[in-house]
Amino acid sequence: MSSTTSHHEGKARTAARKSGRKKGPATAARSTPDGIPVPGPHLSLLRRMPAIRRFEERCVELYSGAKIRGFVHLYIGEEAVAVGVNQALREEDAVVSTYREHGHALARGVPADAVMAEMYGRATGCSRGRGGSMHLFDASRRFYGGNAIVAGGLPLAAGLALADRMRGSTHVTCCFFGDGAFAEGEFHETANLAALWQLPLLLVCENNLYAMGTSLAREHAQTNLAMRAASYGMPAWTVDGMDVLAVEAAALRATESVRAGNGPHFLEAQTYRFRAHSMYGPDRYRAKSEIEEWKGRDPLKGLAELMRSEGQLNDRVMEELDKEVLAEIDEAVRGAEEARWNRSRTCSASSRANPGARHEHAEGTDRDFADHLSRGAP
Repeated sequence: MSSTTSHHEGKARTAARKSGRKKGPATAARSTPDGIPVPGPHLSLLRRMPAIRRFEERCVELYSGAKIRGFVHLYIGEEAVAVGVNQALREEDAVVSTYREHGHALARGVPADAVMAEMYGRATGCSRGRGGSMHLFDASRRFYGGNAIVAGGLPLAAGLALADRMRGSTHVTCCFFGDGAFAEGEFHETANLAALWQLPLLLVCENNLYAMGTSLAREHAQTNLAMRAASYGMPAWTVDGMDVLAVEAAALRATESVRAGNGPHFLEAQTYRFRAHSMYGPDRYRAKSEIEEWKGRDPLKGLAELMRSEGQLNDRVMEELDKEVLAEIDEAVRGAEEARWNRSRTCSASSRANPGARHEHAEGTDRDFADHLSRGAP
């Protein structure tokens, strides 16, 4: 049975958040003799979000200095979604992303130096310098990349999920996409087939309220995206995308159900990007007061405040974390600038397989799929 959150319930939750997080009983601070808090369960989450934030801030500097080129879409403000969802995924699961995928790649475990080298277009990048900002890829981590086409990753994710279903595995394919993709036919085709075939697919819609410069309310008559996704017969609900713990809990609930064979699930993470759609574009379509209001719900500050209240964090630990993150990014930039460019003779490498092998493989796959369907599956 599908579960959704109504628009009025969402407003009520927002009002509750503005009044402050409800605190439980005070937690006694635990620390070492030199005053360092004992690491708590949220410390890894706290480190991952600033790692993404600092990486993106460095990209701003490098783009402004013409060190990296092309289109760059920053993830600043949305870090809780990538980190929270990836906490619920396993190494064997697959992830498909969008063109705003730096945060997804880093949260998935793609090394910062490999991502930065790709931003520079160097051969040591995770896509060998051929993809750039919008096409990060790491098959070893089952991170099947960003996609410059809005909603372009959705059919690919359905294919990955179908392959896992045909193999009889319990792997989950997670596909990130924005609210703008909800208006594309690829979303509705994918949602329909995923529900029809009961594919092990987790659809994560990062609803940041704007498709480029067009607000959700100006594009959709019904803005409750979870309710609309539920019409395809899949469990769907909204989650506060500015709260990493809420995202993690929702993603765990969803992935456990998907692994149990209950078909695709949909999460609408209500979030917000603090920067413009891309580094190249202006940000004249949003009120400054709206941006500042959302910055007041910064997911990094929210988790830090909670950890401080529970005795898991103090200024010293925060400073050490920041130094560690900045040092890692400095090293990534240094490595990218020293890395070699692709040689011109390698430009066509990996662009196509051996034609004969490709034809033979395609025929075999078609036969396997036909046999699979003839047995009444998926």
